Amino acid sequence: MSRLTENTAFQCENCGADVLPLTNGSFRNHCPYCLFSKHLDNHPGDRLSNCKGLMRPISLDYSGKKGFQITHKCIKCSKTQRNKVASDTIQEDNILTLMTATSYY
Repeated sequence: MSRLTENTAFQCENCGADVLPLTNGSFRNHCPYCLFSKHLDNHPGDRLSNCKGLMRPISLDYSGKKGFQITHKCIKCSKTQRNKVASDTIQEDNILTLMTATSYY
């Protein structure tokens, strides 16, 4: 799969928002509004997961090398994985949601 076909718009299956692709050379793998993701990968970028469950944001962490990362947990199979916070001038991750993600979940 090419980088162009991977970086596409999608509709969030949790909140229904229309999500635009990132324009900074990276890929968006979660909704910038509700922060939910979809369990598509067994390993980052492989798109080989059969689960396809929604992944709930459960925590926000900071690493000096990678910056802020959201930890997601699949509501179907319980797999957890970390994703970098998306910074983009068009549709940045909702900072208020990022700060309170663990309070809700």
